[in-house]
Amino acid sequence: MVFAAIDIGSNAMRLLFCRVYTVDGKPHFSKEELIRMPIRLGEDVFLHGTISDAKADRLITALKGFAELIKAYGVEAHRAVATSAMRDAKNGAEIIARVKAEAGLIVEIIDGKNEAALVFSNHIEELLNPKHAYLYIDVGGGSTELTLYYDNKVIAAKSFNIGTVRMLLEKVEKDEWDEMKSWLKRNTVGIHPLSAIGSGGNINKIFKMSGKKETKHLSYDKVKNIYDMLCSYTYQERVERLDLKPDRADVIIPAAKIFLTVMKNADIEKVFVPQVGLSDGLVHQMYDTFKKAKTTVKS
Repeated sequence: MVFAAIDIGSNAMRLLFCRVYTVDGKPHFSKEELIRMPIRLGEDVFLHGTISDAKADRLITALKGFAELIKAYGVEAHRAVATSAMRDAKNGAEIIARVKAEAGLIVEIIDGKNEAALVFSNHIEELLNPKHAYLYIDVGGGSTELTLYYDNKVIAAKSFNIGTVRMLLEKVEKDEWDEMKSWLKRNTVGIHPLSAIGSGGNINKIFKMSGKKETKHLSYDKVKNIYDMLCSYTYQERVERLDLKPDRADVIIPAAKIFLTVMKNADIEKVFVPQVGLSDGLVHQMYDTFKKAKTTVKS
């Protein structure tokens, strides 16, 4: 069966088609298609507090296309969510209403807590050492979600208004950085060994740039080296010489800075990069709902 997930972020929006099938009694999730559109809603919201008509029109046009693809795919279920930029926009609810009327899609505006929970729905910790503790770090355009997993349960989770687009626009307050650092030190004290699990397009790209194929983690020093290398290039050089997409070439530097800041303040030496994100979490939740409904019908 195939599920479709739409993630409307502050930098880009994504449509994921994911096929789920059973292997040895366990569900296996296979990404079939991922379509990404660099709308960058946060550019309007973090500067002016609202989404402009031009950006709203682009968003709705893209979502109309997404809706047609979902119909053509014949998915089992689909779900669409919007995060930081949409929840901060004064006209967010108005645009969501337009999306429903014009594209036929229901979009949920989710808060930071739900965003973190969706990322955590990927259950990647099941593939790692259960004796260790892990900190999920999901870096987006408008916010960073942190989820601390220890002793087989979530013991702390918080969303911070520190995102790559906010940083580019110089709209992250010093108090927000201080609060995140304080939260990290307070919640991770005495927890060793602690590793990170990185989520988001930027850490996925940094992982690919590292050249690693077999191991699924990057050391703090490796991330720092790539960060320094990226900073040594101009924006244009990052696009032309490093072959980064124009809307990736600018945000990748603040993203690396966020990861380095979190890892340093939580005393983390390595970050695993399973290349999953919010849209993958949506698929996991839809599958779990489908499975429960099927079990209920049988009983």
